[in-house]
Amino acid sequence: MTAADRARAWLAQDPDPETRAEIEALLAAGGDALEARFAGRLSFGTAGIRGVLGAGPMRMNRVLIRQVTAGLADYLAATVPGARERGVVVGRDARRKSDVFAEDTARVLRGKGFRVWLAPGPVPTPLVAFAVRHLGAAAGVVVTASHNPPAYNGYKVYWENAAQIVPPHDEGISAAIDAVATTADLALPPLDAEPLGAEVEEAYLAGVRALAIAPDAAARAPLAIAYTPLHGVGARFVEAALARAGFTDVRVEPSQREPDGTFPTVEFPNPEEPGAMDRVLALARDTGADLVLANDPDADRLAVAVPDGDGYRMLTGDQVGVLLADYLLAGTDGDDRLVATTIVSSQLLGDMARAAGVAFCETLTGFKWIANAALQHGGRFVFGYEEALGYCVGELVRDKDGISAAALVAELAAVAKAEGQSLDDRLDAIYRRYGLYLTEQVSIVRAGDRGIDEIRAAMDAFRAAPPERIGDWAVERCVDVARGDGGLPPSDVLIYYIEGGRRVIMRPSGTEPKLKSYYEVREAVAEGEPMAAARRRAQAALAALRDAHQARLRAAFATPG
Repeated sequence: MTAADRARAWLAQDPDPETRAEIEALLAAGGDALEARFAGRLSFGTAGIRGVLGAGPMRMNRVLIRQVTAGLADYLAATVPGARERGVVVGRDARRKSDVFAEDTARVLRGKGFRVWLAPGPVPTPLVAFAVRHLGAAAGVVVTASHNPPAYNGYKVYWENAAQIVPPHDEGISAAIDAVATTADLALPPLDAEPLGAEVEEAYLAGVRALAIAPDAAARAPLAIAYTPLHGVGARFVEAALARAGFTDVRVEPSQREPDGTFPTVEFPNPEEPGAMDRVLALARDTGADLVLANDPDADRLAVAVPDGDGYRMLTGDQVGVLLADYLLAGTDGDDRLVATTIVSSQLLGDMARAAGVAFCETLTGFKWIANAALQHGGRFVFGYEEALGYCVGELVRDKDGISAAALVAELAAVAKAEGQSLDDRLDAIYRRYGLYLTEQVSIVRAGDRGIDEIRAAMDAFRAAPPERIGDWAVERCVDVARGDGGLPPSDVLIYYIEGGRRVIMRPSGTEPKLKSYYEVREAVAEGEPMAAARRRAQAALAALRDAHQARLRAAFATPG
């Protein structure tokens, strides 16, 4: 079939006037744009499927949603005992088309004979993950593109264990989607799903409250909090969780409180992006906030900022991660405890776990690996995090959860304040015990198919000639995860362990034409040494390590493959 033939076949299935008009325009214009749009299909992987909204199989649209759901339903029915009776939880964020995508998902599932719980409005992703386990469902689906730009949407799947899917289920679902020849003959009954109602929300919020280490307000100082959901779905749940924990002085940035899929005040609704936090930081300055919190649009990530001179400073994901780990390990006991993080997060959590005598697990990048590793380990999961602002406290949600993390960070800040400390003081105490760990990430972008080839060639160049030194330091050990080194599932990742506790990691992005490099140094803090002096020394070491590796990386890109 030609691209035009495929476009006409797609048009015959498309129920959306907007994307039908787009296909008709593409057919009329012909050329490369039509070819590119029908050259394949967005791939389904361990994070589900995600892409730019638009017509055709290379975009997110109603036909694709119906195809994906039909494949998921067929795979569930063949794989999970009693899947139809156990049912599927369906939720969605507030992005463009999320409502109709969620309704199409529910209708296809009902047409395949599945029980369905459908959220009546936009809800946080962590609530859906919680609901799968709470209701004993066979799976969960969230229509969301998380923190991607406004033009995107996506489809995320949770397995019956309430964790994100991992191999072999991603490949199995993808193959089942490929087997869906057309959506034209799918049964699409009227929408009659059960509502994902107040009982589930109440159970989730009660679970968040039960995670508290210091539930007694007498152990905490009053705290002024500034918060933003960045036009996402977090506000109602974060406000409720903080109120139940006794935090009454919570100011929400009004221009960003209500869910809005156009994200009118931010170009990129990711709290890590420059400018995304400007409004809530201004609110914090105006109100004299002790703590600044922000969720991404589906509320599974949390950003934290703290007072710094006349303004506020963002904490890194690693800093928030070790602060929470230190607090939770001190507030729990038992030799069955487990903490976990990913290979690109700081090595500090491993040192803390060993000192506390608890189990520690290091996984590939992504929370799907953390949750599934915790399930396989079988211990009592206390905490997991990844440096990209994702945190999982306890076993309430088997994924990152920006709502429970917000409640625990606020509790920690209030406890510290009652003891005459700040979060910075807590961090400094950790660094004095274990060493000052500093981390940095640098991405090199190479656009298009040629860029992907250049990134692959650069990785191949490092594999062919592993560096014996990076800058002034000897490489003590090289781990090539693609070969199965390090006991991890094969993945295109190179890790260099360098003398003095330093580390460099290289990996291509899974969603963008980027080569990401992660740098970490560790500097011991001498007895009585000012932390400012230790930071200057660590920052200089980090810059030297980064620059030496980046110079070598630029040379690899410049060398013909």
